[in-house]
Amino acid sequence: MIAFRSLLATLLLAAAVLAGGFGLPGLRTAAQAAELIMLERAGCAWCARWNREIAPAYPLTEEGRRAPLRRVDVSDPWPADLEGIASDRYTPTFIVVEDGIEIARLRGYPGDNFFWPLLNEMLGKLPADDTGKDATPDQGGNSS
Repeated sequence: MIAFRSLLATLLLAAAVLAGGFGLPGLRTAAQAAELIMLERAGCAWCARWNREIAPAYPLTEEGRRAPLRRVDVSDPWPADLEGIASDRYTPTFIVVEDGIEIARLRGYPGDNFFWPLLNEMLGKLPADDTGKDATPDQGGNSS
């Protein structure tokens, strides 16, 4: 019975690593190559508001799966793997990055009613995913 539990635990761990990599940068799959970088700092009221209104739901959304959130404190040294991305002192700032290249940037948090459409516009600039569909669905209901 102990051997079965050990095998089961190993299989579950392997599945978790393959599915999401526990958020470890080196273990991301191709579908997770994009990230949403959130530049923040202690005492930022708009960061706190985003944390209340958006953060709890973000990883559960299609957007959160397409571009997992990565937080960067602007008062800390700039991460080496983001050296090709311009830093910003304004917080919060949201940067969509794919394979180390900045795709889009949003300075400030405009509230939950405006954040999601703006984020979808940013994610729409990502290359098409592996299925050949656009990165984000057409929200307008018509094709052009």
